Amino acid sequence: MRPSIFSLMAMLVSLAIPVGAAEQHMMQQLVPDGKLAEARALTSPLPKSPETVAQGKAIYDGKGACFNCHGKEGDGNGPLAAQLKPSPRNFQHHGFWRHRTEGEIFWVIKYGSVGTSMVGFGEQLTDGEIWALIQYIRNFGGEHGPGMMGRGEGMGPMKGSGGGMGQGGRRGGMDGCEGAACGR
Repeated sequence: MRPSIFSLMAMLVSLAIPVGAAEQHMMQQLVPDGKLAEARALTSPLPKSPETVAQGKAIYDGKGACFNCHGKEGDGNGPLAAQLKPSPRNFQHHGFWRHRTEGEIFWVIKYGSVGTSMVGFGEQLTDGEIWALIQYIRNFGGEHGPGMMGRGEGMGPMKGSGGGMGQGGRRGGMDGCEGAACGR
């Protein structure tokens, strides 16, 4: 009797996880359609400074516990990442920064992202702490970190300078990805 119950439970669990749920496409919108314009209009009130970045790092490693999912290096490989479907975002990937505004990222940190394990932190973190956190996680993107963020226009298809390709356009391959940070 137990093997058949186990088999039934395994089948139900597999049906509950959509095909391809292991990872979301980099271009997938994170903010619901009805909130997108509002999110894109948000801009950080904080100065870009080493002090703000240090505050963001303290939140990432402490109060926000972001490293548990996104990893100490922001690569999406934290200690809990293997349990999450879809996988946590890789902040090192230039596509993450290229295709969204800082307001969209703020919105997701504050309210969460439907269809993922990203819960909203609006009740744990103040708006100022979220903005500081964004300044810190931008550093994971290296040269891609700031991208088009902060300009307020986002980087959907054909938006921003370069026809939606971000600063400097595409480099190599179909998605412009190069180097070890292009895992997701």
